[in-house]
Amino acid sequence: MSGLIGKKIGMTSIFDENGKNIPCTVIEAGPCIVTQVRTEDVDGYSAVQLGFDDATEKSATKADLGHAKKAGTSVKRKVVEFKGFDEEYKLGDAITVEHFTEGEFVDVAGTSKGKGFQGVVKRHGFGGVGQATHGQHNRLRAPGSIGAASYPARVFKGMKMAGRMGGDTVKVQNLRVLKVVAEKNLLVVKGCVPGHKNAYVIIRK
Repeated sequence: MSGLIGKKIGMTSIFDENGKNIPCTVIEAGPCIVTQVRTEDVDGYSAVQLGFDDATEKSATKADLGHAKKAGTSVKRKVVEFKGFDEEYKLGDAITVEHFTEGEFVDVAGTSKGKGFQGVVKRHGFGGVGQATHGQHNRLRAPGSIGAASYPARVFKGMKMAGRMGGDTVKVQNLRVLKVVAEKNLLVVKGCVPGHKNAYVIIRK
């Protein structure tokens, strides 16, 4: 699937032609620079490597500097490979937000917000013990039993427990493109996408 790398700006809402208020997310998509072209002959598969968001040379390794110099561009903070482009691209080519058109559907992947160590009520939607009286004084948000007795004498793998929540790669599929603002490299999609503000997201179509 071809696509672009972007940065989540934030959420807003717009009105459609029927006067309905639609929640949407604004993404700064591109311009992305082609930093490497994978070919069947050399790499065994066809793909295009794109770079987004300039990094300082001070923070880059020599390998990154050499890689960027070969493409005739600056070092990029985010580099991702995409397959399925219809056009042929060369090193140094720029792909803009005009790769997308209004009305089409895209998949957006990003890293969800980290929530830290959370209990079972927030993490898995447990209901707690169900009542606050009748002798219980501190079990309201407890997980309850996690297994049987002498058999199986262990806790099964995958048992829903408290633990680290968030910070996972999440993909939201079939988001409709509401608006493409080419002069500002902005893409407006219906609904929400994972990640905090200014988080990198990958948009595929």
